[in-house]
Amino acid sequence: MIKTLTTLLSTGVFLFSTSTYSSQNITDAIAPEEGTGVTEQSLVTAKQFMVAAANPYAVKAGYHILKKGGSAVDAMIATQLVLNLVEPQSSGIGGGAFVVYFDKKANKLTTWDGRETAPQKASKDLFLNKKGEPLGFYDAVVGGRSVGTPGTLMLMYTMHQRHGRLEWGELFKPAIKLATDGFKVSKRLATLIARDKERLSHYPTTAKYFYPNGQPLKQGETLTNKSFANTLSILASQGIKPFYQGDIGHDIVKTVNTTENPGTLSLADLASYQVKERPPVCLDYRQYNVCGMGPPSSGGITVNQILGMLESYNMPARSPVAAESWRLIGDASRLAFADRGLYIADTDFVEVPAGLLNKNYLAKRAKLLSGDQALANALPGTPPDTNLVARYPDESIEFPSTSHLSIVDRAGNVVSMTTTIENGFGSRIMVRGFLLNNELTDFSFLPEKDGKMVANRIEPGKRPRSSMAPTIVLKDNQPYMAIGSPGGSRIIGYVAKTLVAHLDWKLPLDKAINLPHLVNRFGTYELEAGTSAQNIVTNLNKLGYQTSIRDLNSGLHGIIITNKGLKGAADMRREGMVMGD
Repeated sequence: MIKTLTTLLSTGVFLFSTSTYSSQNITDAIAPEEGTGVTEQSLVTAKQFMVAAANPYAVKAGYHILKKGGSAVDAMIATQLVLNLVEPQSSGIGGGAFVVYFDKKANKLTTWDGRETAPQKASKDLFLNKKGEPLGFYDAVVGGRSVGTPGTLMLMYTMHQRHGRLEWGELFKPAIKLATDGFKVSKRLATLIARDKERLSHYPTTAKYFYPNGQPLKQGETLTNKSFANTLSILASQGIKPFYQGDIGHDIVKTVNTTENPGTLSLADLASYQVKERPPVCLDYRQYNVCGMGPPSSGGITVNQILGMLESYNMPARSPVAAESWRLIGDASRLAFADRGLYIADTDFVEVPAGLLNKNYLAKRAKLLSGDQALANALPGTPPDTNLVARYPDESIEFPSTSHLSIVDRAGNVVSMTTTIENGFGSRIMVRGFLLNNELTDFSFLPEKDGKMVANRIEPGKRPRSSMAPTIVLKDNQPYMAIGSPGGSRIIGYVAKTLVAHLDWKLPLDKAINLPHLVNRFGTYELEAGTSAQNIVTNLNKLGYQTSIRDLNSGLHGIIITNKGLKGAADMRREGMVMGD
């Protein structure tokens, strides 16, 4: 079977088609961070420690910290800071992040919420025009209106206070050196800069940085960022106070509020921001325990709902290249997404039914998959102990401009971190060398409809719902796998596919990651262009699915932990790598 799949991975050419527009599949019409080709990847092994991330410069920074005896959290910080520099379109200190963390000494799994928050002055009609209609997506994104209070820097600082081993300032050195001396622009960054010229050129600072002499940066050019180096030097020596209560924060707020399409972010929003340690969302699947991030992310719940429904079926006996296997996965995903849209939002503001992961409830939902055709409709269920006011399904938009990293240190601590500024290049506003997020557009633009409130509506201080799904899989109560991906709401499908491919179909991690994507969120089956997934298009059509063949640009980075050592893999769809000793 593995030999057959390896062959299939390298074959197949797709035609592109676009599914019909709705508020839930607008991402089909706008793809801000598309694929830029594939890279050669293979499984990497190590004995003591390992880092897997989306860019070689960042991986080398994390590896350097681990080599010096740093903790997984130390390496996470160094890796993230370099990612901010070398793939600014995806993540950085102007954005937010989620971390699933295993503390080996305490033998405890926990999660950390560094998601952005809505400003206190944000109103429910923030993304509505004068007629009460939703703004066009880029009308909402570009400028200060979409900027939420950044959380990534405080997340890193808070976790370092608890789990760091090296000095805070030491972790900034790799990024400061690269920003000062320069780094080679990658093919991916150069391609995305060229594609986004209309929006990135809108503001003088980003235009000057990304388009020197009016032309987009080219692959292989050396790029420095002295402004970012200065920012990092301040943060390295003074901690995070200048960002959340000082001059850097003042510049952020001033820029957000005075730029075209201004926002409402205030110094008080920055000063009052808090990182939250939350319990993980876990579900037993076969002999494993799959743990992820709970609300305000929908990732952990929705991935586990998919797995919970599939557990009623003998997936290990089914073929990875059979349409029937993907019927089960696709319709389980559709049912999970229906629940997600109705129920899941920031639990500090909205009640989310605990019964969404109830085993009996998932078994009942799984019975809906017992037919031999695609579900005509995938509707939300009614989890046990649900006593909620009437709600209207969410209509938020979520884009795939994110990054994921997985790290294991020599002590056995594990980090699974997904980090983002939301849309490619975020709000397109650059302050002191880093881009600011447009995370507020992850809220539903419509706060209510037909007298029913949307759970994921915008409210002051609220965290927008996410699909980020950093995951740690446990086996015998110990970490077995760390995995996650960028990809907007498709993250859920990417992670679920990889878990099924490895845990059920026993594919090696690199083959599981690079297995062609087939994603079904809202009815149309999306199949990865240029892969062997095209071989089952006809059979999926016979099962009743509409299909859309398109670029599905994940960035899965994972590590397997065994008593014989570590195995890591990076997604061939990005430019990352794995290093370890």
